[in-house]
Amino acid sequence: MSKFLNEFKEFALRGNVLDLAVGVIIGGAFQGVVNSLVQDIISPIIGLFANKDFSNLVMTAGGVELKYGSFITALINFIIMAFVIFLIVKSMNKLATLGKNPEVAVTEECTTKVCPYCCSEISINATRCPNCTSEL
Repeated sequence: MSKFLNEFKEFALRGNVLDLAVGVIIGGAFQGVVNSLVQDIISPIIGLFANKDFSNLVMTAGGVELKYGSFITALINFIIMAFVIFLIVKSMNKLATLGKNPEVAVTEECTTKVCPYCCSEISINATRCPNCTSEL
């Protein structure tokens, strides 16, 4: 049992797990900001043009209420969160490569040339073509 607890302790105290925990906490706080943005700013602005409030959209069928307006709001929240996360990851990748030198393309050196008389491929250091015996 102590071996199991030691393995769990080693796993839990890794840097990646702690980074993940911090990311989840920050993501939860950020979700509150995005929810407020959508519900308090974006939905009312869309409501001005469409004369609708998404949160009040409900379909009743057989005594069951389907709140598809809440689903639309959640979908908008997801799209905004995904876009912001995309921008953050893209900027972090750009920052990570900021100090590095761009990779130089590796060019292959030519080791052969074409004989102007017989058009066969020969060594670049050849002074006479081995196929037609012409001097180069």
